[in-house]
Amino acid sequence: MTTRQRKHSKLRRLILPLGSLAVMGYFAYHSFNGDYGIWSRERMEREAIVLEKELAELKANRLSLVARAQLLRPESLDPDMIDERARAKLNVVQADELVISIAASQ
Repeated sequence: MTTRQRKHSKLRRLILPLGSLAVMGYFAYHSFNGDYGIWSRERMEREAIVLEKELAELKANRLSLVARAQLLRPESLDPDMIDERARAKLNVVQADELVISIAASQ
């Protein structure tokens, strides 16, 4: 019986280190540039700050609208609010009044 002996190549010894280096490189790249990487996390934190400011503005706007709606409830009708809404809906003004439309200037 004869056996063939193969000559061991120098490249064969490098397969495992090069493969593990490639896997480490892959994970290192995605730790910075991936969806949840370091740079993406900083971007998400900046977006969170902007969104929190927007949320605070929307909450303030909502509170003002709630207060305004409270004035129109039947339990606590405000005569000035009724007058304002009636004039806006009916487009009625008296002769000595001046009307400045805020919506038109925006």
